[in-house]
Amino acid sequence: MSSTNQSSVTEFLLLGLSRQPQQQQLLFLLFLTMYLATILGNLLIILAIGTDTHLHTPMYFFLSNLSFVDVCFSSTTVPKVLANHILGSQAISFSGCLTQLYFLGVFGNMDNFLLAVMSYDRFVAICHPLHYTTKMTRQLCVLLVVGSWVVANMNCLLHILLMARLSFCADNMIPHFFCDGTPLLKLSCSDTHLNELMILTEGAVVMVTPFVCILISYIHITCEVLRVSSPRGGWKSFSTCGSHLAVVCLFYGTIIAVYFNPSSSHLAGRDMEAAVMYAVVTPMLNPFIYSLRNSDMKAALRKVLAMRFPSKQ
Repeated sequence: MSSTNQSSVTEFLLLGLSRQPQQQQLLFLLFLTMYLATILGNLLIILAIGTDTHLHTPMYFFLSNLSFVDVCFSSTTVPKVLANHILGSQAISFSGCLTQLYFLGVFGNMDNFLLAVMSYDRFVAICHPLHYTTKMTRQLCVLLVVGSWVVANMNCLLHILLMARLSFCADNMIPHFFCDGTPLLKLSCSDTHLNELMILTEGAVVMVTPFVCILISYIHITCEVLRVSSPRGGWKSFSTCGSHLAVVCLFYGTIIAVYFNPSSSHLAGRDMEAAVMYAVVTPMLNPFIYSLRNSDMKAALRKVLAMRFPSKQ
């Protein structure tokens, strides 16, 4: 019976952010602009770090990985939104929906883990500067990134397997612009208590543990800055963390708003607004946040642009 019910839904309909044609045109242009800015900005960050030997340090190694993940994260959702608008279709296959959900989770988790790793890097740099090069070795940096990929994939595989066992009957309309876990659970005609339990327990542990690591790192960093005799020197040390803190607040604020409320309290409109922030806006803003107040990054970007667009004498 369960397999019959599940096979009866072969595709879902993504209702998107609006059903009004004029708003859809405006949203299409907005999403296209933000996506192009995301791709260009993050690829420039990766290229600048890769070509400038002065930026071959742990902090920029993690930043280049974050930029790569942000490109993939945005590419998981936005191209489908744009393609559906051009084709005049709202459909996404059952397997395509689960695939999108899987990669959305993987790249979201990777953002989460990399932010935690970057906070640890800042902690070592500020609290243990004399031991920085011996602690933050290349082998450790690679191990942290590879380990993050492994945990992210295993975590998402668990949730996808739990989702795949559910039955989906008549209703196949998802009030969202991509396949997200909460709307899918609401469409299921099976018992979803196990899925919700795993999201609020195992899923919460995966999300909260890096967040706690970030908090602990910044508590130690703040204490160390306050102990510095020169206020100017302390502020200079702490200012290197400003960009990271801004991204952390933006990312975790929207994630918590969407995923750590009971499913009964979710409002589709509010969830979609928060989802736009973390899935589309945050990946676009990250390159600007990390480069605007970073003189080394700005210098590297100028070199890259000079190589691509040499000035005519």
